[in-house]
Amino acid sequence: MTPEAPGPDPHQLSPEDLPTPFTAAEIREGCPPGRTLRIRIERAGEDPAIRVSRYVETDADGAVQESWTEDLDGRRLSDPERERSTWLELQEHASFPRATTERAEGELGTPAGRFACLLYTRNDPDATWRFWFARDLPGQPIRYEREASGQIAFSAILIENTA
Repeated sequence: MTPEAPGPDPHQLSPEDLPTPFTAAEIREGCPPGRTLRIRIERAGEDPAIRVSRYVETDADGAVQESWTEDLDGRRLSDPERERSTWLELQEHASFPRATTERAEGELGTPAGRFACLLYTRNDPDATWRFWFARDLPGQPIRYEREASGQIAFSAILIENTA
């Protein structure tokens, strides 16, 4: 059985945090073995790269993901790394503090398609983080970025999602 958030709302992990876009159970359902995400990563002052993440094993408690980096031509830049996470740990990645985060709804176009999203904007003293979660793609955000001093210092956007 998958551990769920305490209390009546499984989206609410803590009273101090906003509700998460997906429950642990929704992430489990949306991330079967073989689901593969290709995400374009851009960091200020560096060449863009592609981060590939694949769910290789799943069970009631969690999943093993295999991830590696490629250049824009598809050549591997790193060896695959494997990491196991529980479904609740994956949900916790999207639990943001109410005091510094705003949540809104909207649409976002990506190379992988156009999606209805929940946007979480977290304001930290030195930066603003934005996370777009596609309502129909449980799991990690389809776009996220860090803005510092009025400039985008880091961005990641979904370019491909395969089952």
